[in-house]
Amino acid sequence: MAEPLLSVRNLETWYGPVAAIRGVSLDVLEGGFVTVLGANGAGKTTLLNTIAGVIDPFKGTVRFQGRDITALDPDEVARRGAVLVPEGRQVFPFLTVQQNLETGRFARAGREGVGDELVRIHRWFPRLRERAQQHAGLLSGGEQQMLAIGRALMARPSLLLLDEPSLGLSPLLTREIFSILAQINAELGTAILVVEQNAAIALATARHGYIMELGRIVADDPCEALMAKDDVREFYLGMGAGAASERTHQQRWKRRKTWR
Repeated sequence: MAEPLLSVRNLETWYGPVAAIRGVSLDVLEGGFVTVLGANGAGKTTLLNTIAGVIDPFKGTVRFQGRDITALDPDEVARRGAVLVPEGRQVFPFLTVQQNLETGRFARAGREGVGDELVRIHRWFPRLRERAQQHAGLLSGGEQQMLAIGRALMARPSLLLLDEPSLGLSPLLTREIFSILAQINAELGTAILVVEQNAAIALATARHGYIMELGRIVADDPCEALMAKDDVREFYLGMGAGAASERTHQQRWKRRKTWR
């Protein structure tokens, strides 16, 4: 069996005397779309930052494309093809949209095909083309998130790591962002590992999910299987037995109206 694109094994990361993640193992296959869910403080951001080289682990290994990248510097991890879109976007506010996108080129192995990348990014995010000469700090939160993803795509990554892409966005913009991520995954074959608190849209878009609690992975399954679990429906989807029954009733009523 081929080795996964990303293989994390028994990873532990500490902040002083506190273990933020404890013995975490997960895989992302070539072209996979994986989500990591969990409450605030579960260790999700620390996990992504450790994979991306922002934080050094205490123990464990991170392998990417068959090579050990544990504790490599973030720029080297990005050059190898695993690019992080951090929480809070972190665009360069006094650079234009175009200049922000161009900074993403420095993480790519070669300079060829830059124009093709821009065409694709502008197709997925037409607002970035419309605001190309505008300072990034003047964009809305949703537009800055689009810019952060576009900047990462300029590096032509094999793996896109996203930390809370829906943070601060309206439900409509959140759906738009996740729809575009699904297109990127399908059209380019770019693998995606997304940390997200909006469990409903993450599970509906990704194909495999992991659930973290207190720094540990407590469940992992295909997303459809996770959505069918009562505890996931109750604690992450806000669908207890009563809510689930009400939703089923509403769906049946909609079907009856359609049949008429």
